[in-house]
Amino acid sequence: MTIPKASLSTDIEIVDKIDTNRTYRLNETNIQGYVDGREALKQAVNKVLNTEKCEYPIYSFSYGIELDSLIGKDVSYVKVELKRRVQECLLRDDRIESVDDFNFAVTGDQLLCTFNVVSIYGEITITKEVNL
Repeated sequence: MTIPKASLSTDIEIVDKIDTNRTYRLNETNIQGYVDGREALKQAVNKVLNTEKCEYPIYSFSYGIELDSLIGKDVSYVKVELKRRVQECLLRDDRIESVDDFNFAVTGDQLLCTFNVVSIYGEITITKEVNL
């Protein structure tokens, strides 16, 4: 009786997994369908800009933006600091290349900040309102 020799193969195939940025579409009242690409990035930007940093234990301490500490401060300080904080929190996303062209408008106790997010999907204009 002859026992066949077992052959071991050292051939290994490495396949790069391409991460998708497909995510749930968030509406004002519910989750409805999916988005990806530019719309998923726009949704991610809005979500991070509307999440107060260190406020919710479900998120890491680096997620979100710290806006509450700007309330009651001088408008010129808020403008400079808001620009820095927006850039800091958004540039953590690998899809975002730059955040620039900041414009500010003050109405009463509100500061309206408009800026451009340059990403791998193109340019997106974002508006964020902050309490003074």
